[in-house]
Formats: sequence, structure tokens, C-alpha cells
Amino acid sequence: MLTLMPALRHQIIVFAIVFMLLPVKHASAEYYAVPGVIDTRTTFSDGAYTPQELADLAMQKGLRILVINDHDRVAMEYGLPPLRHILKYRIEHNSINLKGADHYLKAIEEVEKKHPDMVIIPGSETTPFYYWSGSLLNGNLTANNPERRLLTVGLSKAPDYENLPILHNGGKAGYATVLVLLVAALVLSLLMVRRKGMFRVAGILLGLSAVLLADRLLSTDSSPYDPYHGDQGMAPYQLVIDYVTARSGLTFWNYPETKSGIRKLGPIMVNTPPYPQVLTETKGYTGFSALYGDNITLTEPGNIWDLALKEYCSGFREHPPWGIATSDYHREGESGEKLGNYQTVFLLKEFTKKEVMDAMKSGRMYASRGNFPHVPKLLEFSVSSLDGRSTAISGQEILLTEKPTVKVSISLEGKASRPVKVRVIRSGQVIKAVESPLPVSLDFQDDCFQPGEKVYYRLDMHGDGAIVSNPIFVRFKSPE
Repeated sequence: MLTLMPALRHQIIVFAIVFMLLPVKHASAEYYAVPGVIDTRTTFSDGAYTPQELADLAMQKGLRILVINDHDRVAMEYGLPPLRHILKYRIEHNSINLKGADHYLKAIEEVEKKHPDMVIIPGSETTPFYYWSGSLLNGNLTANNPERRLLTVGLSKAPDYENLPILHNGGKAGYATVLVLLVAALVLSLLMVRRKGMFRVAGILLGLSAVLLADRLLSTDSSPYDPYHGDQGMAPYQLVIDYVTARSGLTFWNYPETKSGIRKLGPIMVNTPPYPQVLTETKGYTGFSALYGDNITLTEPGNIWDLALKEYCSGFREHPPWGIATSDYHREGESGEKLGNYQTVFLLKEFTKKEVMDAMKSGRMYASRGNFPHVPKLLEFSVSSLDGRSTAISGQEILLTEKPTVKVSISLEGKASRPVKVRVIRSGQVIKAVESPLPVSLDFQDDCFQPGEKVYYRLDMHGDGAIVSNPIFVRFKSPE
């Protein structure tokens, strides 16, 4: 039997992986499905690889779209009243703004030049707000919601990151500069206090004024909020969403059902309960994590995602929220994960950054989870007229004068599939469920025709991997 040399075997394996992940012609003939990864870290925050090393690894795996979401600012501080911004303890970790947003964007730009066959999009993971409760003296000091996270995608200028309206970001006065001025004013006030009469009074007033002014200057963050006045509801998060939107960026709620947000952290507690309710309590955001490394319930039929989608169909919400897969990727093999286990697959007409951003904004994508390279593929999900002349795919809307035809095709290449459950969901209700090993194909006419109404169809698959599609909207009209 012929034995292959190790190097040749490696080349064949890499070729096979890349071949499996080549763009696939989608149901609508003008679109191609291209796999990508969202929510990755580099050495600009807490990732193990430089942007170049991360892009090289993604390309080796056939993942041609890479969204980098390093932390934009990772800081927490607690100050003592009445001088909370002077008498404070602060912890800050590696981040985009600590290292310099201009360096971050320049590094990604250099990687793009070396990988013209990839689309690499900068972004960040941001935690806009937290608030303190309890006290150190009582042993129950707690930081509330410090891990309620948003992803930003597509911010392309350094000031966009430097001025994000989040806590401890973008202060107008540098800490060291203010302290130098404060010390100078205090020295002058002490000299004046040694004199008698009005000089002494003026010296006392100068010292007090200098301290109060320094504390005020050090409080001028980009955010109008502080962590000392309790829960501010959705306002700090909505501020960030609106800020990013105004700069042509996209925002996604990340890990809304995380189970790791409540724990002891040194002498304090951190308390970030799951926050799926944000999908209906905020507006204008692009989407949310529909697949990630936690048990997810908000995508279950009739749950919070469906409530938000129904609000859109009823005209109470301007934009529908789209689902993506987020990888929380830091290094290969960490927690058993690999780059490519969590994929967002984009449906594109052409392979450009503009087209990828448009697909994210308009929902032409689906989320998929597997054990790379064995990740299930949604080869087709469409709603069409009976004659097939009018067809819509994820993120699109179709006008029908008859009952819709739904088509689904899912495959898993490279290994035998265990049984999976595929569900087609119409406006929060399961209308078709199939349990079978992959591949699975469905082609049926739904018994639904509601003139004057708007409904939507979406699907999910769980078992040997997972898939969550984005919705297809259908408006019904009576035949003339």
C-alpha cells in the first residue's frame, strides 16, 4: 500500500478543508454563501494572536470573512466620596484604546493588504455601563452589569473608538496633567495659608477650589453616566447603539443569556444576570448572538426574538433584529473550541467589504455551529410563489397572492450525521418539524394566506451541530 509523506498528507487535508468551505451557490442564483467568523480577539486586547496571525489562521481554514472585535476599553474603578475621581482605585486591562485605536486600525489595514482575498472588518466588544451597590465596609460591594456586552462592527476611524460613550473612556483631561496642576495649586495655597489675613483665607479657598476642580475635570468621560447613581436602564446602551449607527457602524447584543456573569472577583462581587430582555427594550441595533457557547432559549419559538420580530411586522419596530453566530475566540483549543466552530455564513452577490456589511445590515446570513471542519450548511432556505417566479431568501420580503412554498436543504459534509431536528417556524409557531440524519430537504406549500398581513418564516436545526436562519418576511395580497 502506498504511504503518503507527512507533508503531502498535511497538504491534502488542508486542500480538503478549503474545498469544503469554498463559496456555495445559494437558492437564489445571484447569491453565494461565504463562511465567516464574528467576535474574535487579538493581542490588542486579550487574544493570543496578532491580527496577522489570526487572519492567516482563518485563511488556512477557508474562512474568508473575519470580523475582529477586540475590547475597546476594559476598565473598572471605585472612588470615595466626595472626591470619587481623585480618591479612587482603578483597574484597566489591555484594549484598543489603551494601545491606541489608530494602531489597531493600521494593523488591520496592513493585514488586509496581505490578504486581498479576504474581507477583514474592524470592530469592538464594548461594555457601556455598570453601577455599584453595597459597600466595602459591609463586604458586599457589587459591580452590576459589567459584562452586559455589545459588539460594534465597521467603525473605521480612530476617534470613533476613542469617543465611544462608555464609562472611563475619552476623558478630556489626562490624569497625570490634572494631578500636576492640582499639586501646583496646593503648593501655592499652602504658601498663602502661611500668611495672615486675607492671604490665608484666599489660600484656603484656592486649595479647596483646586481639589474640587480637579475632581470635576477627571470626571469628564465620553459617557454622561457614572457608576454611582444606580441602574440607568437601557439609556447607556441605547446611547452607544445610536452613536455607532450615526457613524455607519452596526451593533449586536452579545451573549444575552450568558451564565458566567455572577461570581466573586477578588474583594467584590460582579453581577451580570442574563439579559435577553434587551432585544425588546432597545431599538435600532442590528442583531444579536443567536449561536454561541451557552444554552440559548430566546430563539425558541414564541420567545423574545419572535416578540421583537412580531413588533416589526406590526409596525412598532423600524428594523427587525438579525441573528448571528459569535465565537468569543481568543486562541486555538481554548475551552475545546477552534476557529470555525461558530460561523456566520453570508449570502453575497459580490465579494467586497461593502457587500458583507450590507448582508449583515439586511439579514442575508445564517448562524451555524459544528466541530470544524464538520459544520452544517444551509444550502437553501427560501419562500416563493407556487410557480417559483418570485422568491425570497433570509433578510428579504416577498409579496404573495397565494399560499407560500417553502424550501429547505441542509447538509453536513465530511462525516456521517447523527439525527438532527429541523423546525420551520412561522411567526413564532412551528409549522413543520423533521427528525432525520443529514442531509435534509423540505419542499412544501404552507397552508397560510392572510391578505393584508405580514408574517415571517425562519428555521433552526439542532442535534449534530446547529443552524439558526434569519427570517424571510411575507406580505399577502388578495389576487386582483
